[in-house]
Amino acid sequence: MNLITLGVNHETAPVDIRETVSFTTERAQVAINELKSQSLIAECIILSTCNRTEIYCILKEDKTHQHIQDWLHAFFELELSALTPYLYLHHNLDAVKHIMRVSSGLNSLVLGEPQIFGQIKDAYNAARKANSINRTLENLFQHIFKTVKQVRTDTAIGSSPVSVAFSAVALSKQFFGDLSKQTALLLGAGETIELVARHLTEAKIGNLTIANRTFERAHNLAESVGGYAIQLDEIDSHLHEADIVIGSTGSPNVILKKEQVVQALKKRRNTPMFMVDIAVPRDIESSIGQLENVYLYTVDDLQEIIESNKASRQTAALEAEEIIELQANNFMAQLKATQQVNPLIKVYRQQAMVLKKEALDHALHQLEQNVNPEEIIKLLANQLTNKLIHTPTSSLHQAGIEGNKTLIKCAKNILICPQKNKPHH
Repeated sequence: MNLITLGVNHETAPVDIRETVSFTTERAQVAINELKSQSLIAECIILSTCNRTEIYCILKEDKTHQHIQDWLHAFFELELSALTPYLYLHHNLDAVKHIMRVSSGLNSLVLGEPQIFGQIKDAYNAARKANSINRTLENLFQHIFKTVKQVRTDTAIGSSPVSVAFSAVALSKQFFGDLSKQTALLLGAGETIELVARHLTEAKIGNLTIANRTFERAHNLAESVGGYAIQLDEIDSHLHEADIVIGSTGSPNVILKKEQVVQALKKRRNTPMFMVDIAVPRDIESSIGQLENVYLYTVDDLQEIIESNKASRQTAALEAEEIIELQANNFMAQLKATQQVNPLIKVYRQQAMVLKKEALDHALHQLEQNVNPEEIIKLLANQLTNKLIHTPTSSLHQAGIEGNKTLIKCAKNILICPQKNKPHH
């Protein structure tokens, strides 16, 4: 096998370089067709995300990674060697390990993030659509999918949130359990609140209200997540409805004051409120945390959780590396065995087809001589059987004479069909 991985990622290349060699789905299809038409690859998958572009390919026998590297420069109309300082290259076993690490989230900006696995599957499906996957990459990626599932099942690599937005929602889920009957009020409409809104939507939040100083931004975000938009000065009319309040406005002044929450609690008849203040400086007055039936967490509280979870993921990553090491070696061993045995199977089948043709030609000749068809069928079956078993039985007889127990045991496993258990009457 001549498998290579060639690519750039967030560790080796700045964003402007990554953008330069980024593939859309359509452009990846064009690239694959070009690689095939130039006879550079036997099989190929192209992965392109905001953090990486990688080409996984089985090279044609007379090609090297330099041909792919030169093609990549030409495809994006770059000067030769412009990408060289940023590219990394892996061959065969190392390439398999690398793809497994990427698919498992071990090579991601956020350790253990699950999104990359979906992106790998999308790249695989796009390559299948482009007819650039044959037996080797098909077997490899099926093995990779099973390995990722094992990593996710047997380690805690993806179970601990490591972002502020995700941690805020994870805490809400821990507090309430099912969020489908809860109402969340989000203060702000920036990038962090957008992430919070999307995580809440994925958690099937019952109702979502987004309050922002600029109503248009709140409205656009609310529309994209199925929520309701208000302006910040309308908070008092809606605060009592909120079971969850998460703030991240970027405002220099406090947005939510103690007296507002006191009034909201009265309307709620002291039903608990869960609050997370992600903002720096704070959006939610710190004294609110002293109120009965209010549970207030700050960005510092989340940071402790995140750091703890990062340590947990690092430990899980070591366990994942062991799984990948084992599974990558297993795949290469299977591949090597397959490559050794396939020519043998091919020759054995060809021999069998020759014997079949000889027996069939003889039977057809006898039919032309008006020999009894029943006699011809019996003769055909006997001749074909005797010819097919002649070489194996002769070899077994010789093994018996020589006392070759290993060969006899192997022959038993290969030649004797296992007896199915018959039902007792």
